[in-house]
Amino acid sequence: MIFKVFVQENADQIPVREKTKAVYIEAESEREVRKKMEGTPYNIEYIQALSEAHLEYEKKSPNFKLLEL
Repeated sequence: MIFKVFVQENADQIPVREKTKAVYIEAESEREVRKKMEGTPYNIEYIQALSEAHLEYEKKSPNFKLLEL
């Protein structure tokens, strides 16, 4: 399953909505996504599981790239 994870790139700073980025991660569950991202500098805001239709839509974006962890 592919998850869209909304993050702040620097976990040490206060979250600002305008600086929110999205990364895409393949995992079996939300818990696995959190575990995979433990060693990253990202501050996780929200994790969204993508349906097949939503995933196809996201793949059309030039910003779509699976994050390899």
